[in-house]
Amino acid sequence: MKKKERFEKVLDYFQSERPVAETELQFANPYELLVAVILSAQCTDKRVNQTTPAFFEAFPDPVQLAVSSPEEVFPLIKSISYPNNKAKHLVGMAKKLVNDFHGVVPADVEQLQQLPGVGRKTANVIASVVYNMPTMAVDTHVFRVSARIGLTTGAKNPLQTEKQLVKYIPEALISRAHHWLILHGRYTCLARSPKCNECGLKKYCKYYSKLSKSSR
Repeated sequence: MKKKERFEKVLDYFQSERPVAETELQFANPYELLVAVILSAQCTDKRVNQTTPAFFEAFPDPVQLAVSSPEEVFPLIKSISYPNNKAKHLVGMAKKLVNDFHGVVPADVEQLQQLPGVGRKTANVIASVVYNMPTMAVDTHVFRVSARIGLTTGAKNPLQTEKQLVKYIPEALISRAHHWLILHGRYTCLARSPKCNECGLKKYCKYYSKLSKSSR
């Protein structure tokens, strides 16, 4: 199966089986999503969603977070992975957001990456989810699933994966495709024990094809 056809089959499947695909992080505005995505690095969305209500009650906007300190933030996020670093990033992010962007979360990926704690993946998530821009955020799920299925070939880092994916995914579907791949990796194409027998993509999957041949 050629790569273009594989993309078409996979995207058709997702559009049919999961027409609505959204982030599982809970947020009410761009600032809250930015905080949640920073907290979600190497942490589950479930844990983040348990943590953010108290955080947003204490710091409901970037102005109030900007005048706080990492020491004040830490107790509210101590159950999250790497709380010390993230506390520093959150306060630094808020200060820069207030001082350089008048408290408004920018839509531009390059500007977003100027904020402490915001790498390319986080910037792409914000641009996609908040501003509906055709950006592909590549986390561990997207990286793993796209390689297993055969959507990407030989990608050695998230940026290479991102470039290969956006080359073949129609612009109008990129923001949803990001969530399709994440959710597929989170619930079906698991890292250690992928649920291949119940996967609707196995007909188009390189990984499953190799498994089938080796078991004959």
